[in-house]
Amino acid sequence: MGRFINLAVLLSFSLSFCLFPDTISAQLRQNYYASSCPNVESIVRTAVAKKFKETFVTVPATLRLFFHDCFVQGCDASVMISSSGGNKAEKDHPENLSLAGDGFDTVIKAKGAVDAVPSCRNKVSCADILTMATRDVVALSGGPSYAVELGRLDGLNSTASSVNGKLPQPSFNLNQLNSLFAANGLSQPDMIALSAAHTVGFSHCSKFANRIYSSDRQNAVDPTMNRTYAAQLQQMCPKNVDPSIAINMDPDTPRIFDNVYFKNLQKGQGLFTSDQVLFSDLRSRPTVNAWATNSLAFNQAFITAMTKLGRVGVKTGTNGHIRRNCAAFN
Repeated sequence: MGRFINLAVLLSFSLSFCLFPDTISAQLRQNYYASSCPNVESIVRTAVAKKFKETFVTVPATLRLFFHDCFVQGCDASVMISSSGGNKAEKDHPENLSLAGDGFDTVIKAKGAVDAVPSCRNKVSCADILTMATRDVVALSGGPSYAVELGRLDGLNSTASSVNGKLPQPSFNLNQLNSLFAANGLSQPDMIALSAAHTVGFSHCSKFANRIYSSDRQNAVDPTMNRTYAAQLQQMCPKNVDPSIAINMDPDTPRIFDNVYFKNLQKGQGLFTSDQVLFSDLRSRPTVNAWATNSLAFNQAFITAMTKLGRVGVKTGTNGHIRRNCAAFN
């Protein structure tokens, strides 16, 4: 989702938090669990690799889960909480109902593997396990391997209402994309790099039907879309389509994490408006063209963007804890 790239620079910032009765100073950093659970990364990697062998959906499902988690209340695994009583949690918001169960299952199984080691039990947060699992699915599908910063706590709140307006929509233009990502400390290049996660994703027809069927245009097809590609999509997604049908975001290499996503945009084969606009808008086109011809530069940009994304809204101190069960507060 392996080519191995070293991350040249990792900025870290100091955080203070309290665990149990002891107050300690900590920061997001590599090898955070070196003393408390030294083998955590290999444990998680083994669990993720096993899940990956069961189904490739593990890759886009885990990647999307991480993104949806971090953009709503920060990277705190709040998206994994199950609704209970009268509380409707994040995962039950309409925007999250399409999150594939394999992403949740990947984290739950990795958490189980970590906690099966007595010295590691209840020492590693679900938020950090999701972060590691996301890195691992990228590498397993052919993308870059990179060092992850760890030290997050799991959030104490999860409400469906918190999702409103926090996630990018398939219909977004460049200004809307830049604004939403900037609100999370991410630049336009970061946004373009993270959008390329669609190189292994899939979508249901309803998310892009407006691009291939529209009464508002003289021609039903979005003019920025490749006509041959549009015809193929119309065959796979007739107007009265089964809502369960899923279409690969990348029509060429859907199971490989690569820079073909950008080559597809150059050919008018971006599935969403929010994908194709990265090429059709002259402000972002140079970046698309650069990464379409330089996979190394794209991989490095993706690592930078993922590292920055992983710092969004990190919980510390009394604002978080380490969950015993990723789907429920302690």
